[in-house]
Amino acid sequence: MADDNNRRVRLLCRPKQLNTKGSDPEIHFWLVGSPFLPPLTVASFFRCIHSLPSSSSPDFRKESEDLRTLLPKGFEIIGAVASGEESNARAAVDATRSLRKLLYGEGTDRPVIGAVSGSDSSDLRFFVSESGNVTSLEAVPSVLEEQESEKCLWENGCLLHCELPIKLPLYYALKNPTDVEKAYVQAAEAVIAKLRDPQAVYMLETSNKTSQDIPPPVIIRGVQLDFYADLSKIKTLAEDDDGSDASSLSCSYFSIGCKAGSPVFSAENADTIQVSVLFNSFGTSSASTVPVAEYFPVEEEARLLVVDIKLDVLCYSSRELPLKYAVSSLIIPGLVDQLNIVQKLMLPNLLEQHPQLKSYHFSPPGILHPITVFYELSFGETEMKQVEVRRSLHSRLGLPYDRPLLRISNALDFAKLKNNDMVSLQKGSTLLRDVHIGIPSSGVTGGTVSLVQGSYEYFHYLHEGYNDSGWGCAYRSLQTIISWFRLQNYTSIEVPSHREIQQTLVEIGDKDPSFIGSREWIGAIELSFVLDKLLGVTCKVINVRSGSELPEKCRELALHFENQSTPVMIGGGVLAYTLLGVDYNEASGDCAFLILDPHYTGSDDLKKIVNGGWCGWKKAVDNKGKNFFLHDKFYNLLLPQRPNMV
Repeated sequence: MADDNNRRVRLLCRPKQLNTKGSDPEIHFWLVGSPFLPPLTVASFFRCIHSLPSSSSPDFRKESEDLRTLLPKGFEIIGAVASGEESNARAAVDATRSLRKLLYGEGTDRPVIGAVSGSDSSDLRFFVSESGNVTSLEAVPSVLEEQESEKCLWENGCLLHCELPIKLPLYYALKNPTDVEKAYVQAAEAVIAKLRDPQAVYMLETSNKTSQDIPPPVIIRGVQLDFYADLSKIKTLAEDDDGSDASSLSCSYFSIGCKAGSPVFSAENADTIQVSVLFNSFGTSSASTVPVAEYFPVEEEARLLVVDIKLDVLCYSSRELPLKYAVSSLIIPGLVDQLNIVQKLMLPNLLEQHPQLKSYHFSPPGILHPITVFYELSFGETEMKQVEVRRSLHSRLGLPYDRPLLRISNALDFAKLKNNDMVSLQKGSTLLRDVHIGIPSSGVTGGTVSLVQGSYEYFHYLHEGYNDSGWGCAYRSLQTIISWFRLQNYTSIEVPSHREIQQTLVEIGDKDPSFIGSREWIGAIELSFVLDKLLGVTCKVINVRSGSELPEKCRELALHFENQSTPVMIGGGVLAYTLLGVDYNEASGDCAFLILDPHYTGSDDLKKIVNGGWCGWKKAVDNKGKNFFLHDKFYNLLLPQRPNMV
């Protein structure tokens, strides 16, 4: 090994659902790292999902095609996980080098990790094969599991984003329509040549237009680019630049200082550099020139097909990387790869059915870095072909199959990310979102906190100027629950008004027509009817004889938040609350409930809401002996179940 640092594997995460048995050295996961992270740092685990027929060996061609699309430039495959004995680490190393050769055109010039796994995810043993030595294999004595993984990745990291619309004019002879494929390849090669042309111009600017201190854009010309830089030697690259021109500025030039408070480290909050491609076909010349038109008559009847493509590339970089290397080693290779990917997807059916391909970038929960996915837009999101594509992605990424995490509505929107805060828009109104984040702890000693997962909007009395004080709390709780399903993309319906909720209950025959427009209270059963009718969501209802028995349901509620993670409605008498989580000590029985109170009548002032206790932890009996849940009231708990869909 080169030094002690290289002897340590750093894990920013652990693989999900790792259960490998047997002695067959099957490859289960690929290890993802980055040249911008310390050596042997694992940022994520991607499951190997393609194997050769009648074999446990990976189908490297299919795996490389998938991973080339999925992984943004700035991340790379650095190892693999095999099952069985330690001797199978060699198979993991060999598989990694085979895959790297297809992805990057090389196999042995970087250290690679070969890991072997036992029966559970805690039993991972790591080995390293040094660069340039295909026979070396040394055990790694030290494995560090980072506690602040997001900080490790994003404190000194940033994103580069480039959108490039292209029109490819394809001429082909009617007598020989297969010539269109040759024309497509030639047109794509011409675009790639223009990207690398010395006359090409790249404009870099920050995507954060809301800051007052916006640095001026930077122009980088093709003649300044270096296509042979080694990104793993970033410090050398930075030191070699003399700073004589703008291209020598580092990516940190576009870093925007964070607002007051602790910074949030994530892909959504990372500094993003927008890169625009400005083709310059003329260049500069001291000689006077006039336009020239050339005429090439066709020898036979031909047809013109114009193919519209929009490349959309996202890359990860260290802030220290000089901008010219970010363009030459990340953006341009990313555009070239994407152009080749589109070509491979389009050519089989270019004349028969012009595919509508579009790339989207996602930051799914549990994955520290963004991913890129191509979707065929001629298929609806609910059609089986698209569903199967998403299921395959969920399998590779270890995502649950009951959450629509990779639907188009979940894609990163760079136009909105920098304006994203605690407020969202609904029907033209301003709504607070996720108001429980950052509230004080519950006071339960040694408890386990189980919370709602995903965003919701806070609906309460008098919202939007509608006076429902004294009777509308259950309606407001239902609106908050439906907003959760909307924001998790289980549904696209608008959050219903009180009248629309009443109309739904009349339509299904639960209420008489006179109910519409009334101020009648509704409870858990009515809420379950509405969720079933409007969203197709089933609910579990738990009956509790008195408020004193609610703590007995803490374990069941904790399991609900861990498995279903939807908001819960608690109804008792004429009062209703939204439950967002529990803090439960199973040994002592001590517990607290995270209550979002719809009875609030003030303005949407987050500080006022939290300080006033309208969103906070409540114990069944507080330390002053005061009961939050009344002992003489019968309570219903409505637990909406998450639909099984991707």
